[in-house]
Amino acid sequence: MDIFSIILWPIKWVIELILVAFHSLWTFLGLPFDAGLTWVLSIVGLVVVVRAALIPIFVRQIKSQRRMLEVAPQLKKIQDKYKGKKDQFSREAMSRETMELYKRTGTNPLSSCLPLLLQMPIFFGLFSVLNDATRNAERGGVGVLTPALAESFSNATFLGAPLNSTFIGEWNAMIAGAPFSASTMIVAVTMIILMTASQFITQLQIVSKNMSPETKASPMFRQQRILLYLLPLVFAFSGVAFPLGVMFYWLVSNFWTMGQQFIVIRNMPTPGSDAAKAREARLARKGKLVVETKSDGEDAEPQKPTTTQRQQPMSKNRSKKQNRK
Repeated sequence: MDIFSIILWPIKWVIELILVAFHSLWTFLGLPFDAGLTWVLSIVGLVVVVRAALIPIFVRQIKSQRRMLEVAPQLKKIQDKYKGKKDQFSREAMSRETMELYKRTGTNPLSSCLPLLLQMPIFFGLFSVLNDATRNAERGGVGVLTPALAESFSNATFLGAPLNSTFIGEWNAMIAGAPFSASTMIVAVTMIILMTASQFITQLQIVSKNMSPETKASPMFRQQRILLYLLPLVFAFSGVAFPLGVMFYWLVSNFWTMGQQFIVIRNMPTPGSDAAKAREARLARKGKLVVETKSDGEDAEPQKPTTTQRQQPMSKNRSKKQNRK
């Protein structure tokens, strides 16, 4: 057993536990034991459990992103300070000042990737569970996946496509003149398109609606624009090699992210962004007080009509004179 398998073993055990629990639930509710739909819904249940567990991480990600938006102007000043300087001393000084800024403000430029990075072991774990179920159905999984369940999982099909099949595998079989499944290729291509589109829409929501003018003028905006086109391409190229079962997980997780991002942008937008202006307009139409949003993602107290000058105590005579005016 290699080190990668040792690391994945506890992850696979938890994945099997969740899959079997949901599979038992769906069969109890009347779905067929061996139906592909039963296993697809079990994978959807796995997504719900994992993404619900990651909600605190997502909240921390939103707070960190807000702080990154706040320090964007300061970051631009540092970059402008060393613009055009290629010597090693200047590069080290720029790197040092940038890291000091991140440390002082508690920001992390990699925070936006954290939920995705934390899900990568789940992707590989589910991939390994599918492979093991296919190759060693008679032995079952590493945990509660019995031989009967492993055989059912490995033989499950959805819309005529086996959950353990890949687009690239069917493509290679077609090129070699061997028997191949056209339904698998159609389902895989459809899922890759949906995965790519959902990822693009999620990034577009951030870039087009949830960035302040200051951020759009900073280098961070250019990085977000690159991610807008880069991440969907990653899904498109990697999707052809993943089994359909793993792509179902990936697709449902993308839809979760898209919906979660929509709710956050609508209700807790970045101050100064187009989404924030739209929220203020909605509240104004409803006659509600506008609530400012703090940088850490929490709502501040409603604004109260106050004067900027300190109110001095007045004598009775002075008060009478002002009342006559």
